[in-house]
Amino acid sequence: MLAYPQIDPVAISLGPLQIHWYGLMYLIGIGGAWWLATRRLPRFQPDWSKDTLSDLVFWVALGVIAGGRLGYVLFYDLTSYINDPSLVLQIWKGGMSFHGGLIGVLLGVAWFAHKQRTGFFRVMDFVAPLVPIGLGAGRIGNFINAELWGRATDVPWAMVFPTDPAQLARHPSQLYQFALEGVALFVILWLYSRKPRPTMAVSGLFAVCYGAFRFIVEFFREPDAHIGYLAFNWLTMGQLLCIPMIVLGAVFMWWGYRKGDVQRETVS
Repeated sequence: MLAYPQIDPVAISLGPLQIHWYGLMYLIGIGGAWWLATRRLPRFQPDWSKDTLSDLVFWVALGVIAGGRLGYVLFYDLTSYINDPSLVLQIWKGGMSFHGGLIGVLLGVAWFAHKQRTGFFRVMDFVAPLVPIGLGAGRIGNFINAELWGRATDVPWAMVFPTDPAQLARHPSQLYQFALEGVALFVILWLYSRKPRPTMAVSGLFAVCYGAFRFIVEFFREPDAHIGYLAFNWLTMGQLLCIPMIVLGAVFMWWGYRKGDVQRETVS
């Protein structure tokens, strides 16, 4: 069994001001995605200015934060937030939903595409390879917060998390998600998008791969205590939300290749 590294969730304390690692992970994710987007811009979207890119980053970041928080409230813990609405603003305590954040990003991209009078999937295909950076950073934030830990196990790399009342050895499922949703998903999408692909194909591959990776990791992750299993004594809320992602992603890829509308720009 491995010892859980005791990391203070507060990265910096300046008197009453506390800066949490969880919040910094979001800044790292957004900043890293922005930096990579500037590298992709000249070849993938050469008609966009840097100001246009900044506008896109703003709407995507707003969608991630607002959608992620509201998605968690609606999908995972609505009763608690009805009882104490002020909890909605306390994002440093965790409680962000990827699926809610995805909906927020889709809405932000839709608004940006409308303003720029460009195709929605043209923008999404540009954004999709950047998303795993934020996903990976967010999972590191979960690990530092000692939240969203895995199911009890006896594997040699199991850990006892300080926030676990039962103090059981568990899968470090946050690190599994970092490896799959962050590293592996980034590599797959980045390599795939290096060559010309039909419109919708990159977005579709993102949905398929993320949905599949998250579905797999849910077998090692402890379900939310207030929700538990939804069916068959194994289906979790996370898995349920991933099923339509995988199906829609496959449809997007099939439809994109059927139309054959290949983007002319490539990504280095």
